[in-house]
Order: sequence, then C-alpha cells, then structure tokens
Amino acid sequence: MPSVRRDSPSVNPGAGDARARYRRILRFAGWNLAVTWFYELLLPRIGLAKLAERSRAKRMTRFARRFHVLAVDLGGLMIKVGQFLSSRLDVLPPEITSELEGLQDEVPPVPFEAIRALAEAELGMPLERAYSWVGESPVAAASLGQAHRARLAPLDAADTGLTAVVIKVQRPGIDKIVDVDLAALRKVGGWLSHVRLVSDRVDAPALVEEFAQTSLEEIDYLHEAASSVRFAEEFEGDDRVSVPAVVWERSTRRVLTLEDVTAIKITDTDALAAAGIDPAEVAPVFAAVMFDQLFSSGFFHADPHPGNIFVTPVPNDPSNRGWKLTFIDFGMMGEVPPTTRAGLRKMLIAAASRDGTGMVNAARDLGVLLPSAETSELEKAMKQLFARFGGMGFAELREVDPREFRDFAIQFGDVVRALPFQLPENFLLIIRAMSLTSGVCSSLNPAFNLWDSVEPYASQLIREEGGNVVRDFGTQALENAGIAWGLPKRLDGLVTRFEDGTVAVASPGLERRVARVEQTVGRVVSAILFGALLIAGAVLRADDAVLSAVLMLGSILPLLHALFAGRR
Repeated sequence: MPSVRRDSPSVNPGAGDARARYRRILRFAGWNLAVTWFYELLLPRIGLAKLAERSRAKRMTRFARRFHVLAVDLGGLMIKVGQFLSSRLDVLPPEITSELEGLQDEVPPVPFEAIRALAEAELGMPLERAYSWVGESPVAAASLGQAHRARLAPLDAADTGLTAVVIKVQRPGIDKIVDVDLAALRKVGGWLSHVRLVSDRVDAPALVEEFAQTSLEEIDYLHEAASSVRFAEEFEGDDRVSVPAVVWERSTRRVLTLEDVTAIKITDTDALAAAGIDPAEVAPVFAAVMFDQLFSSGFFHADPHPGNIFVTPVPNDPSNRGWKLTFIDFGMMGEVPPTTRAGLRKMLIAAASRDGTGMVNAARDLGVLLPSAETSELEKAMKQLFARFGGMGFAELREVDPREFRDFAIQFGDVVRALPFQLPENFLLIIRAMSLTSGVCSSLNPAFNLWDSVEPYASQLIREEGGNVVRDFGTQALENAGIAWGLPKRLDGLVTRFEDGTVAVASPGLERRVARVEQTVGRVVSAILFGALLIAGAVLRADDAVLSAVLMLGSILPLLHALFAGRR
C-alpha cells in the first residue's frame, strides 16, 4: 500500500488554492523553458555549444528531481504528466525517465471518511446498504482515485452472480484540480507553439488537447465502464484475455464497482514461478495481445503498466496454457484511426523484414515525416541500423559496446535533426502503450527478443495485406481496362461524326491517325491484363501454386499481343 505523506494536497481546493496551484505550475514551466532556451539555443549561437553539452546531463537530472517534487506535492494531472514523461524512453534521456518512473507509487491515499462521503452522495445511500462490507484500507491509490475491496449485498450478489468486488472512488475535488491543471498545461502548450525548436516537431497545443481528452474521460467512470465492455467484446472468445464484469447498479460517474479479479501481478516473476507459470512464456503472449489491439482492432489499452495486468491461473485450461491475462483499469484507452492503423501495419512489416526504405515510407504515411522530406540519408541510416542491430534482443543489446551505440547515435542523430520530423496528434497514447509493453516483456524475460514476436505477427499481416493487394489491384486494373476498352468505341463515334459532317475539321490524315490510336489502345489493354495476371499469380504463389501457375502462364497471351499487335 502506498505510504501516506502528511503534506498531501487538499482534497477539495478552494479558489485561492486553485490560483496558487495554477501559478506554481506556470512558474515551474516558465523557469525551465528559460533555462533550456539559454543553454540549448543561446549558448550554441555564441560559440559555447560544448558548455551546454557538458552540463546537459546535470540539468536534466535537476529538472526531473524538481518536477518529481512538484508532482508529488500537487498530485492531480501532474502525476499523469510525470508518468507520460517516464514512459518516453524513445526521446527522453534516462536522467529524466528513471527519476519519474516511480511517481505512481508515491500518491498518498485519501482518508476513508472523505471517500465514504463521496461514495454515499453518489450512490444515494449509506455504504452499509449498498454493500455488505467495505474495506477501509485502499488496495490502490492513484492520482485520480483509489480502490477499496468490498462484498456485494446478498440481493445484488444474487442478481449479478458476484460477491467479491472492488470499488473505485474518485478523489474528492479531483474534477476542479483537473480543470486547473489543464488550464495551466494549455498555457504552456501555447508558449511551446512559439518555440520553433518544438513547433517544428510537434503541435504542442494539439498534444495538450489529446492529453486533456484522455484525462477528462479517465475521471468519468461510466465512460471507463463502457470501455471495459467494448474491450471485452473485442476479445470475446479469446482464451488469452479476460476482463472484470461491471456492477452497473452500483456504478456512477464517480463510483465504479467491478468484479474483484485480483491475481498475480504480471511482473511478479517469483509468484508466477510458484504457480507453475514460466514468465518467459507470458511475455510473447502479452506482446501478441497488445499487437492485436494496436494493429487489428484499433482499440487499445493505453496504460498497460504492471499494476493493470494480472496473470490468472486457469485450472483445466482447454488451451493447455494454464493461465490467462486479466486487464483492469480502462480509464485510459486509445483508438487508432484506420489510416493510422494501415501505416502502423506497414511499419511493422518493414521492421520485421529489416526494410529501411519501407520504414521511412511508413513514417511518411503516418505523418511522422512531412511529404516533402528528403529521406535518402535517413534510409541509409535505417539500413545500417537494421544491418547492425536488427533482430537483437534486449540481452544481446546490453552486450554491445556502449561506444558503438554512441557513435551510431551521433551519426543517426544528425540525420534525424536535419529532417522535418513531427509527432502526430494521435501518437501520444500509441507510443506510451508500446513503451510500456516493451518494458513489461523485458521484465518478464531479460533475454526477451521482441523480434520473435514481431516477425510471426508481421508474416500474418503480410498474408492479409497480400490478399488486399490482389483485390485492390484487380479492382483498379478492371477500372483502367474498362476505360481503355471503351476508348476505341468513343473514337469510332468521333470518326462517324466527322463522316456525317457533324464535326468539320480539315484534316485528311485523321482516319489513319485514329486507326493507329485504336491499335495503341488495344495494346495498352493487353499490357494492363498482362500486369494484373502476372502480379496476381506472383502474390498467390505461396497459397495456391496451381492457380498461380495458371495466372502466370495466362499472362503470356496478352503480353504477346501488347508486343506485336499492329506491327507489319
């Protein structure tokens, strides 16, 4: 259980507290932006870039420690901001991420009497009537709410088939705190939009709005309940995943009652081993489940940290696995639009096939790269990256000489900084989910190789995309062939009009030219048919060798016509 701090923030801040909170956040942001501007922009312009570089690690550590203090003192969304920063292992230095990774565990719990008052006001009855028993000690205390174990009253238990439940109750006054924090973050986002170093890479106000939408949804427990039902429907019939049932009769916007599904924390390797479950077998299943959410359904759990996923033993499991993954806390969910999902699928396929050019093209499709970007150097760097580090697991990467990483980072970093990279609006939660997934898998098995999970999944996507390509190409080919096939008739009609005198043009050689055009169009139609048959046969080779051979042999006839028709 989290430790209690005596200087915990007020559970219901007044107007004066709100103004002080707002000003404190802005002072912190303003000071650190000024320091960053001085060291990272001013000093390099006056020839003191090395001084800025030498002090960078200490400055990052100092910033992280100060933000840590701010977040713990204020709570609210500042904890969430720290969690987002701690998960950005891809862009932030370890001085920041390591300092902030434990923020969630330091959130002080709200006294039970305050929780009781809010829950009774929401439910419209004393807790003793709503439940037969409620534990006063919280089982979890988070930045926006906390959870207590309880037992349903006999009548509710009979109706739902549940007895043991968990009650999630919002922190009193958290909605006002969220409003203040979002106002401050929007102000900071506006400042950042005027800093070209930032605005060239990311639309900071849009990023803040994405964070705001997620945060407002997270404090609406009815929205969370609906998300849990949708998540359960996405995995209906999948024996790898389970979701706690919602007790709707005891749930409101600020109180949520769920089935108690407490089991083994996913990263508790000792408990897993004691239950006869090999942690190394859990990692690839967890990765595959997260891949399904991101690349197939497009509706994903955006906060898959170890406290939100249990491994539940399943006696007499028909799958012979003996366990399943139980997801909880659906307050932070993400949705990937179809266009973004298609780009992510391309990126995954490119990564699995070590295709540097494909990775760059996928990044452009996703909007990470501007369409006008000159990417030849980036493609070269990606190919070098795959050639040297592609396929390595976490354990193998740890054995690589750090100097090699540093040299490559310098070379690769220069290329990246020279390109117009940007962070699309809907990428914040995707990056968080993938970063947490990677961290959980490496905790389960230090030798875990993400490529082992990516490659079979990418192979499945390639098979699916192959079918789509054949269908799309066939449709397009038929459309083009239809247009080309109709051209001779249109030309015949045009000649008829000339002959009838409907159109008068003084051109004695017109019929001869039209005849040549008709021959050319016929050869174009044959060329289109040849290409369609040949590509369809090549794509189907692995799945249907007989049909593939027929299509590829059949393509010879239109090819011969395209090459020799009309020649004397």
